[in-house]
Amino acid sequence: MFNPGDIVKVLIPNVINEGYDYRLSSIANLGAFVRVSVMNKPYIGVIIGPGDSGLPNAKIKNISQVFDYPGLSESDLLWIKKMSEWTMMSMGAVLRLIVNVPDAFIPPKIEQLYSFKFDKKIRNTESRQAVADAFAANDNESMSKSDIQNIARVSAAVVNTMIKNGILEEKDTRKIVQNKNFDYEYFNTGSVVLNAEQKLAASEIGKHINNDFSVNLLDGITGSGKTQVYFDSVWRAYDNGKSILLMMPEIALTAQFMARFESRFGAKPVVWHSNLTAANRREIWRGVARGDIRIVVGTRSALFLPWQNLGLIVVDEEHDGSYKQIDMGNYHARDMAILRAKISGFPIILASATPSSETVENVKSGKYKDLRLISRFGGAQMPTIETIDMRSERPAVYGGEEKQFGNLSPTLCNEIEKTLSEKQQVMLFINRRGFAPITQCRKCGWVATCQDCSVGMTYHKRNGKLLCHICGRTEPIPNKCPQCGNEISMWGMGLEKIQEEVNAKFPNAKTALVSSDTMMSRQSLERLVQKMESGEIDIIIGTQILAKGHHFPNLTLVGVVDADMGLFGSDFRAGEHTFQQLFQVAGRAGRGDKPGRVLLQTFQPKHPVIKSICSCNRDEFMATDMESRRAAQMPPYGQLIAVIVEAQKENVLQKYCADLVATAPSLNGAKIMGPITAQVYQIRNWYRMRFLVAGSVRSNLQPIVKQWLSKIKQPTNVRVKIDVNPHNFS
Repeated sequence: MFNPGDIVKVLIPNVINEGYDYRLSSIANLGAFVRVSVMNKPYIGVIIGPGDSGLPNAKIKNISQVFDYPGLSESDLLWIKKMSEWTMMSMGAVLRLIVNVPDAFIPPKIEQLYSFKFDKKIRNTESRQAVADAFAANDNESMSKSDIQNIARVSAAVVNTMIKNGILEEKDTRKIVQNKNFDYEYFNTGSVVLNAEQKLAASEIGKHINNDFSVNLLDGITGSGKTQVYFDSVWRAYDNGKSILLMMPEIALTAQFMARFESRFGAKPVVWHSNLTAANRREIWRGVARGDIRIVVGTRSALFLPWQNLGLIVVDEEHDGSYKQIDMGNYHARDMAILRAKISGFPIILASATPSSETVENVKSGKYKDLRLISRFGGAQMPTIETIDMRSERPAVYGGEEKQFGNLSPTLCNEIEKTLSEKQQVMLFINRRGFAPITQCRKCGWVATCQDCSVGMTYHKRNGKLLCHICGRTEPIPNKCPQCGNEISMWGMGLEKIQEEVNAKFPNAKTALVSSDTMMSRQSLERLVQKMESGEIDIIIGTQILAKGHHFPNLTLVGVVDADMGLFGSDFRAGEHTFQQLFQVAGRAGRGDKPGRVLLQTFQPKHPVIKSICSCNRDEFMATDMESRRAAQMPPYGQLIAVIVEAQKENVLQKYCADLVATAPSLNGAKIMGPITAQVYQIRNWYRMRFLVAGSVRSNLQPIVKQWLSKIKQPTNVRVKIDVNPHNFS
């Protein structure tokens, strides 16, 4: 405890500091949230220890306020420090992930709120449906204009027009704070009886629930009931007075998950995601800080809520790339969750049907426990998986007078026809949004590219526009080539083109598209799930969103349109990621009482990844893949740190990179490679170069990189991003 007049070090949530000295005017504990100012700018900081700057008392500012929230614990502060050391983010940058709801620390403001009149008869549009979904996502509570715009992703004009037309109705002005009661009481409904295999796994995890660190891999095939096993652990931890975090790679996963949770525990969990209103984010943050909210289902950012007495973390689909954050600092949420559990001394569960290579290696070395579920729940069988050799099958053209080259093989089309005739459902998977990825002139070769990024723009027929998948820039599609005036063509295939072909070849089938372009909210995905379950959809066509967690009992045929798409990327993880994705997609078939079948269209039927998927032999594939990584000293047998340098002027970028090359240290057992142009050289008008530092798994590369970068003063118009063990090389 610190007393009035004591000098303490306060960590500020920004990217450059490791703490500044301030004087206390009231009693405060280590980890307390405080209000301070830096260069007259207010901040919410955290006391991390006694002051140590040695500055004269006259130059030390006072802390203006000590908040009465429970502060961060000593283990939380140690976690911040260790995370900073590993990721090479500053401690202030890590704290910024925690103190990310500044409204939680200010008195409530007054603003005008609006309600949605669901009973008003209106002409529905995509924008109006998005607004309706925004209200549904927040339990139809009244919202401010800014909340409606941010959550529904619509313009102010759309909101103002809906107000003018009476679709949105004014409510009395009130404080933003809603005092929403998130303090749910849960109980064990006993609605699920675990089978013998599940009971054994649950029992092993249960041995560590009470303050005992362990990492437990819940390794179960798709449909084996992993969720019900970790629900057992959730109840044990909750019954012991602990708080629990259930991490999901994408909040869309909760469409069916929420119903399972409520059935098991008698009430819905609190859900943390990016589409919450500012008021709900504030109240959830405050509720977690007070210890009122003890179970949260959330994406990676939920790890940084101010948890009180956290006693269990579940990382569902632990292999998923969505856990890797690349915007506000580079960290892997799964790894930082394990670090947090280790420091605080509680168990963590990693659940997956296709565990990551890092997790597999940690199981092999005995660091993690391996709990296997090898049977599908309820007696369902794994589907048969077969290839269609596209070297010998030629898809038929379609489209009447305007002939289009097809992408669906005769074998796949025949199986679709058979499945539909048996009143069963079909899933077609292609992990490419839009209609066509290349828009090109037939004569001069002009290609539509983004003005701000060095990538081609994808044609989205649904919106009639070209879209950059990097920065989101949209442009109208030109009628003629802007260079020579000749005709332009669309090359390649996206899911919109597949839907067009399906509609032409199966005109009586009801189809639906699923991608980030069509599923803008959890509510839109829930509506689709309901339509699938009720039989309103015959053929569902989608991207990787379909690969994760969905249970459609009448879905018996899965067709992968291009199984080769991810096999030959520049990333050494390309094979692993392709196997995980295709195996997860295959697991959607035959989850009910009818057998399933999976057909992979491929030009590489003998490729090790494709062969392993067809034989459902994950372990054999992983062993082969890991051996090649061991030989190349790639993770998990080596360590990589990417240093990405960005500047808006190419000469400035080249000069700074040349200075780094000139000062690069000679390393024993490690090496610095580069610079080379990044795979995507320009993003949002910033040019990019990349260095790669590689060493053995025991290399302590972070201090080396830190010292190297400190030798050269970084210009103000240059950005340097550090990515420890990068997951992509764009």
